Amino acid sequence: MIISKDKIFVINTANSTYAFDVINTGHLRHLYYGSRLDFSEELSEFDVITPKREFGPGATLGYNPENPSLAFEDTCFEISSTGKGDLRSPFVSIVHEDGMRTSDFVYDSHEAVSGTINRTSLPGSYDANGKCETLIITLHDVSYPVVLKLYYVVYEEKDVITRFADIINEGEKKIEVERLMSLQLDMDDCDYEAIFFGGAWAREMQCYRKDIASGMNVNRSNTGTSSNRANPFFMIARSTTTEDEGRCFGFNLIYSGNHAEITDANAYGKVRVLTGINDEGFRYILNKGESLEAPEAIMSYSEKGFNALSDNFHRFIRDNIVRGKWQYKERPVLLNSWEAAYFKFDESKLVKLAKKGAEVGIELFVMDDGWFGERDDDTKSLGDWEVNKKKLPSGLEGLSQKINKLGLSFGIWVEPEMVNVNSNLYREHPDWCLANPRTPHSEGRNQRILDLTQKEVRDYIIESMTKVFSSGNIEYVKWDMNRIFSDVFSSSLPAEKMGEVAHRYVLGLYEIMGELTKRFPDILFEGCSSGGNRFDLGILSYFPQIWASDNTDPICRLEIQEGLSYGYPLSTIGAHVSASPNHQTLRRTPMKTRAACASFGVFGYECNLVDFTKEEIEEIKKEIALYKMYRSVMQFGTFYRGGRGPAMSMRPSATSVLSDSTLEGNIKEWTVVSKDKDVAVGAIFKKLAMPNIRDSVYHAKGLDKEKKYLFINKELEYDIRDFGDLVNTVAPIHIKPNSLLLDIIAKKVKLPSEKENYTASGNFLCTAGVHLCQDYSGTGYNENVRYMQDFSAKMYIMVEE
Repeated sequence: MIISKDKIFVINTANSTYAFDVINTGHLRHLYYGSRLDFSEELSEFDVITPKREFGPGATLGYNPENPSLAFEDTCFEISSTGKGDLRSPFVSIVHEDGMRTSDFVYDSHEAVSGTINRTSLPGSYDANGKCETLIITLHDVSYPVVLKLYYVVYEEKDVITRFADIINEGEKKIEVERLMSLQLDMDDCDYEAIFFGGAWAREMQCYRKDIASGMNVNRSNTGTSSNRANPFFMIARSTTTEDEGRCFGFNLIYSGNHAEITDANAYGKVRVLTGINDEGFRYILNKGESLEAPEAIMSYSEKGFNALSDNFHRFIRDNIVRGKWQYKERPVLLNSWEAAYFKFDESKLVKLAKKGAEVGIELFVMDDGWFGERDDDTKSLGDWEVNKKKLPSGLEGLSQKINKLGLSFGIWVEPEMVNVNSNLYREHPDWCLANPRTPHSEGRNQRILDLTQKEVRDYIIESMTKVFSSGNIEYVKWDMNRIFSDVFSSSLPAEKMGEVAHRYVLGLYEIMGELTKRFPDILFEGCSSGGNRFDLGILSYFPQIWASDNTDPICRLEIQEGLSYGYPLSTIGAHVSASPNHQTLRRTPMKTRAACASFGVFGYECNLVDFTKEEIEEIKKEIALYKMYRSVMQFGTFYRGGRGPAMSMRPSATSVLSDSTLEGNIKEWTVVSKDKDVAVGAIFKKLAMPNIRDSVYHAKGLDKEKKYLFINKELEYDIRDFGDLVNTVAPIHIKPNSLLLDIIAKKVKLPSEKENYTASGNFLCTAGVHLCQDYSGTGYNENVRYMQDFSAKMYIMVEE
């Protein structure tokens, strides 16, 4: 809800309030963002939150002779610029034709409208129900004919406000925009920490915390993508905030290119938070009448900890970012060929693999890289989107028909934005690359990036992909992008516009994805970029899910998927079960753990099922059947994390001496609850076993406290070989470890897991928790003991009675 009176603006959501006003100089002063405040109709309480000023602080600048006490350095603003004494990082930076870098934007007008604002070139949030409101503030520069428009889109029920800006050159002379951010939040309290998520290939979404009380912190990507180095989602929180208690703010950006998230504290205890396009290497020229749109940023506030904040983002992304047929449709269980075959496959091998997948319950078979041109490795043929008839003699149409006859849908892998130098496309159009022909070029994965700033390149991609997607019954597309930018240069733009290339590339990508998703609305598209190198809301505006990481090791995936869960719903996170030992870490982990971890996402397999044992195949059948039973909950339910919060395990715990969590992050506890709270699925993951600890408690979350639930565990069977020569303590004859006799017995004799079976109210399960069967602690084992070895998982089901 937007309330405005006498140039005072109050924006209310269900549980938060955002407030600012226009001071006598025309500048927008930020006053409050936090827990909801219910103002009277006259806004008479506004003086309570208004700073009082009589004299300016020492050794600062006064704005003008009429307002000597207005020191920009010691004021919270809605937007900021350079040149008037505000020494914090600016929201906007412009170089005028005369060389002047000072900008001074003041209030001109405002309007409030129903619904969202359609962007010209960028994706944005939307409201299918028409319930949101948008506040538009128009500012003008006091010295130059430049207009700045600020947008506040209010999703009241979601506790979300989105922000973006347009800058318009209304003068005769050009201006150079060196920075235009999307969101600025000035806070007059610096007792917070910034929580960022970064990493590298196979190590995405690792959480780290920074004290923001002094200096500047910058989380930024300059890779050309949103990047695995620095995801655009971040949070600001008290150091004491936990998963379920305390104040926290969350931010994200609907953008897939270079971005920056900044916290900048000053000497007066104020902290500025900024997010938007990274201005490193950015310079955008605007001639008369031209404008520049900033990407849309999202912010939300919670006074009930990180789980509540995550739920705000999850609901908003599902309802107001993801679009199309697959927005709420359950995603199929897939089998991807990559780790099963890499480039070494033919039609016969693929059909054999798909047939085995059909036997275990797979619903979608995906042929990954290697099906086109002369693509026998990663050095050639990218860009040549013609079927390799040696590998696939019946083409995509024939192969898709064979897959369909097995009862499976068919999908393929593409990487449309890339080209190999060793390809027909490059030989015909070397000028279609982002590369300077006069200088050496640094490559990644033996490939170059196509120049999406060129219309004929965009048209080629659209038409070549249209031909591919129409050449068989293709129901799924994995859209990959396997390198970062280097030597950025476009042969189609003049030298003065080279600072626009990275941004124009992203705009070109959105045009391509937008057109192809319109032409093929039934295809399930999954974004990918060397795993999670482009996991962002820009991609999710076109593709409903993204491959989280090329690393499928479940122990690594616990951190990656939990990191993503702070800002992204499970329905957007691609997660697969792979072989053991894992191809990225060579770690051996139980199938049960791999399946449990992958089930908290869009579930699939990426391994050679043909080589699996009969015993493993039977286990996979059970895992898939269980997932299908609770798929709607796992993909679209409300997700809760246990524990204290992101990276909190690095802080000392009063109970660490007696806890399984003595090791950093050793235990993960996840719960997902159906919308109607009738069903919930929980899991406990353990990285390393700790000796002589008997007690474990599972704390359910999100249940209806008045409802009665049946609480049961997923019953398992264990291989007696896991117990080593301890079997001789009960065996009537001596059995040698690693002997043929032990192998024969192991095929016939399985040890049953414990049985958890309780009926209790949601209040009991959430408040007291469930004291589970005793853990194995080295002093004995029977059917009532929980066996959780290294890298293990236990799953629990809660169903209303």
